[in-house]
Amino acid sequence: MKPNSIKSRSLAFFVSAALLAMAATPAVASSHREAPFIAGQPKVDGTDFYMFRSYEDTSKDSVTFLADYIPLQDPQGGPNFNELDANALYEINIDNIGDGKEHLTYQFRFNNASKATALTIGGKQVKIPLVNSSKISGDNPASLNVAETYTVKLVTGGSRSNNSEFVKDAKTKSTTFTKPVDNIGEFTFGAGSAYETYARQYIYDIDIPKCSVPGRVFVGQRAEPFYLALGPTFDLLNFNPLGSETANLEGDIYNKNITTIALEVPTSCLTTASPVDGKIEPVIGAYTTASVRQGRLINPKPGSKLNTAVKEGGAWSQVSRLGMPLVNEVVIGLEDKDKFNSSKPKDDGQFADYVTNPVLPAVIASRFGVTAPTNFPRTDLIETFLNGISILNQPKFVVDAKKKNPGFVAGEMLRLNTAIAPVALASQNQLGVIAGDFAGFPNGRRPADDVVDVSIKVVMGLLCTINSPGLDVATAVGCKPTDAPDGGKNYNDGVRKPLTEFTASFPYLLAPRPGSKL
Repeated sequence: MKPNSIKSRSLAFFVSAALLAMAATPAVASSHREAPFIAGQPKVDGTDFYMFRSYEDTSKDSVTFLADYIPLQDPQGGPNFNELDANALYEINIDNIGDGKEHLTYQFRFNNASKATALTIGGKQVKIPLVNSSKISGDNPASLNVAETYTVKLVTGGSRSNNSEFVKDAKTKSTTFTKPVDNIGEFTFGAGSAYETYARQYIYDIDIPKCSVPGRVFVGQRAEPFYLALGPTFDLLNFNPLGSETANLEGDIYNKNITTIALEVPTSCLTTASPVDGKIEPVIGAYTTASVRQGRLINPKPGSKLNTAVKEGGAWSQVSRLGMPLVNEVVIGLEDKDKFNSSKPKDDGQFADYVTNPVLPAVIASRFGVTAPTNFPRTDLIETFLNGISILNQPKFVVDAKKKNPGFVAGEMLRLNTAIAPVALASQNQLGVIAGDFAGFPNGRRPADDVVDVSIKVVMGLLCTINSPGLDVATAVGCKPTDAPDGGKNYNDGVRKPLTEFTASFPYLLAPRPGSKL
């Protein structure tokens, strides 16, 4: 699909199709502590996933993936700041064929080594209880008491295949990268932009296997980009869902931090050609996962001098999964949340009832005296929960050459049409496609996109209220205006972070809030 062909369509046609996709994510909160097991495993708790055409001037032919982990970080998080788990496997999985399976997987492994820094106290060498022994200015690893490093592998042919190669530093050819320490505070780093100057030294140009154009990688703490009324949401929607969309420009997670795995890959190294007609399929799907070893032995040798309380081994077991925002938190039933986190997109049919018969509209209707949609089963939701939008970001790849018609395997993940040009940060519409900005959600997801407002509007039946010339909505999605008499109301959570709270360059997120200020 070419960008100019999209622009030639009527806005009404695209709004209708876009709303169909939004209905796939009927929810009002990001993936923070969304399942019983993962709530106790914050280091492997994926909170948000973003995928978009890079909008930095020098990188517009690339796609950026942002996978956020470790939710709700308080800036004053010492003495043990937020290291990613050295015993875990973090992955960004990409389906560039349309069969619901990962064909390109970027695997991140971390190593957190103590330097055992000691000071002379009363004639004895005593190890310090902190992560740093002095101020940090520039590239000054000597003052750090811990070395956080990581490696990246590209795996093809399935995430557990043996077809893997290391990603390398384009300058040094090293396979080991450094993660900057968290923003301890302004006494340690200095005020203003001092921490960001330090952290940006660890943005690497990378050589990607079988890719002739370099990409970029960065892993480190960032200011939480997501915005919503988190506390009021889980207090049974203790906010006015029909008030101003911008009543609160911060939200109650505004002062939190997050740990971001940021990867930029040239578009030409993500898409592939159809074996049937040789044409490039521009649509890719992606999601992030985290896995831990199946076996864990606590305190293996009591009283020994081992510097670890845990020994882990066995096969990898997936414990976190995130593609489209919001799904597991308020769509999937409590008893199935851990099951969803361990599942794969190709098997998502097992969760269909949660989408065709969603709970959230009934809660909103009960709380605020409005009428929820009545078209059960909600075929309008299941269609795009698994498929993407047929005219925007649904894969057209022929999975089976013997089939007469193009087809793909449905599965919940972010989907991005890489043929659609990016929009500069200052010109982005935070309601994305439904507001005519086709480079935004649900065509991928950018950091500033207001996925909460869009999702609430759609789950309450906005799609059913649309009558566009030349588009039979009732036939296409199985609902009509009488199915959602209150579907046209301006539902929202009242929180929207301004575009100035994001950056126009990789990794597109602001520096983290400092642990203390001068």
